[in-house]
Amino acid sequence: MKITYFGHSAFRIETGASVILVDPFLSGNPHFKAADIEAAAHGVTHIVLSHGHSDHVGDTVQLAKAHGCKVVGTYELVSWLSKKGVETIEPGNTGGTIVFDDFSVTLTQAFHSSGEMEADGTVTYLGMPNGLVFHFGDGPTVYHMGDTDIFGDMALIEELHAPKIAMVPIGDRLTMGAAVAALACRRYFNFDTIIPIHWGTMPILDPNPQKFIESMEGDAHKVKVPEVGVPFEV
Repeated sequence: MKITYFGHSAFRIETGASVILVDPFLSGNPHFKAADIEAAAHGVTHIVLSHGHSDHVGDTVQLAKAHGCKVVGTYELVSWLSKKGVETIEPGNTGGTIVFDDFSVTLTQAFHSSGEMEADGTVTYLGMPNGLVFHFGDGPTVYHMGDTDIFGDMALIEELHAPKIAMVPIGDRLTMGAAVAALACRRYFNFDTIIPIHWGTMPILDPNPQKFIESMEGDAHKVKVPEVGVPFEV
């Protein structure tokens, strides 16, 4: 299985015959080179969304139209996207699992919000925010936390899914900060690899993952900060 990080919370996961984009915020992402969007999305079969904020929905509509891929997310979010031209949606909701040929994804709870401002200035509610747990036939279980604070039921996610690779928001202000994110990882999980996300892309976020690495203390060796756009095998 191959994973590529595009900065912020965006990833490409290649497994079997499936190519998955997670939270494809590419245009306007200062960590990503806009000219590489088509290369990043080449062969995409699924887009999976944690919640309905523009820095996570990102280029979903354009990419889904161009590639005809399935878009997975909570019911309100994907229904809203279908009205914007996304043809194939796979709705779910918190606690549910959606199964495909090469993988499944379970929507877990996350402590955040989800909505988008329309052109007329109104805000459309887009359902509950989620974390995403991916199970694969050819690789370890991956937990993309989405945007969230720490919560005690993370212990149940570990018990139910035992994820080994984690994408963990650390930037503070809009999610949990470095010290709290480290506490969540160390108290509730037995991760092998932890990728810090949601940092450095906005002035109000922590500019780098250094505080998180320091807060991980004796588990700092588990933290991986991938080079943007460079795939790695797991």
